[in-house]
Amino acid sequence: DEMEGRETGQEGNNMAADYIAKHFKSLGLTPSFPENSYYQPVAFTFTSWDKSELSVNGESFKHLWHFLAFPNNNENTTIDSGDLVFLGYGIDDKNYSDYKGNNVRGKSILIYKDEPRNDQGISVLTKTNNDTEWTIDRKLKLAKEKGVRFVFIIEDNLKSFLADNRKLLLSGNMQLGDLRNATYETANHAYISSELARALMGKKVKKVIKSRDRSKKKGKACDVALSTPYKLNLIKDQNVLISQNVLGYIEGSDKKDELVVLSAHYDHLGKRNKDIFNGADDNGTGTSTVLEMAEAFKLAKESGEGPRRSILCLLVTGEEKGLLGSEYYATHPTYPLENTIADVNVDMIGRIDKKHEGNENYIYVIGSDRLSSELHSINESMNQKYSQLELDYTFNDEKDPNRYYYRSDHYNFAKNGIPSIFYFSGVHKDYHRPSDTVEKILFPKMEKIARLIFHTAWELANRDDRIIVDGEIK
Repeated sequence: DEMEGRETGQEGNNMAADYIAKHFKSLGLTPSFPENSYYQPVAFTFTSWDKSELSVNGESFKHLWHFLAFPNNNENTTIDSGDLVFLGYGIDDKNYSDYKGNNVRGKSILIYKDEPRNDQGISVLTKTNNDTEWTIDRKLKLAKEKGVRFVFIIEDNLKSFLADNRKLLLSGNMQLGDLRNATYETANHAYISSELARALMGKKVKKVIKSRDRSKKKGKACDVALSTPYKLNLIKDQNVLISQNVLGYIEGSDKKDELVVLSAHYDHLGKRNKDIFNGADDNGTGTSTVLEMAEAFKLAKESGEGPRRSILCLLVTGEEKGLLGSEYYATHPTYPLENTIADVNVDMIGRIDKKHEGNENYIYVIGSDRLSSELHSINESMNQKYSQLELDYTFNDEKDPNRYYYRSDHYNFAKNGIPSIFYFSGVHKDYHRPSDTVEKILFPKMEKIARLIFHTAWELANRDDRIIVDGEIK
């Protein structure tokens, strides 16, 4: 509890970093920075709403209930009764245009998030079932180019949309660098409920619906000027915070110029009112595993038994804010990325998910075959030889809706062409809850998985040739 959930940039996070650095020092790992420091400082801009007020015709609507505006994607906006136009789908295409004949500069627009389709699901734009490239981001960039003041995006299932963004909303909006004077390529915008959309339409609801239906049936856009008075006040609160990645280096022997990275994130969600999100599984287990492997590799070196390649123990901050600490390392590497042969990433290995109830003897393996078939076969070989765990590749499927391959720190190495493997035991009822506490960790399970991870890393560090890269970056 004294670390208060290790939230990035907060004192508890600094305490955790200090703990890790002292552990590295006690083992005699080499610091990577001036003045014998294990810290790689990382600057973040933390952005939240100081004010998020919206009223329509005198009726107040609540942020995170009736509408959602991300502070890190918007500039400060104050509108006291401005022009508002229903502009269909916000598309400007050769086959269909909501903007044709409309001058919306300085005005706000109300749009649907998708694209017009007829009753058979055929797109007005493509004349097929296929989607076009008119994403929300593209629509918002176009709105910016057209001089639109604000975009209201109708989200029919706002409740679900809010739930999908729960992690981001709970942790706040944090980005790399000092962005207090940043400008954006997209127009200021908010996602709004159907109820709020109807309020903005006012007495012209039927006319808007008729216009929308005409777009779907005949492929002809039709705008509607809305006269409902509304007031909007979105004012940001921004602070620059300094956190740190913690790096411990073990120099290899005859292949010391090549590097194996052992990574995990040590940050978590912090404290909300009286609730402390301890994050024992997420990611105390991964952090502890890397600390144990650091000791094992160091003892091996001291006894004259390797490793041949160098080892970088990389404990990163800002994962819960969007993989930011590992992104910073990947763009400011202490050791050349071209000499980094693999990343071995550990994130949540101490519990059992619903699928494996009653069976501790498993681990999800993600990404092992995406860039290197050899990395995949090495892990399987080490498992057969030492651990005999059930290797579950469910979340490695490119079609898996959870997209875990893109949701932990290994991905910032993988997208730079570095073979990466991610070990994960799945989510559980305490995931991202204050109830993720240490007494629930299954230490025998965690130890067995950690041994597999170590043996895989050991093989990577000591084999004659670096593993091949025979996959594609995705």
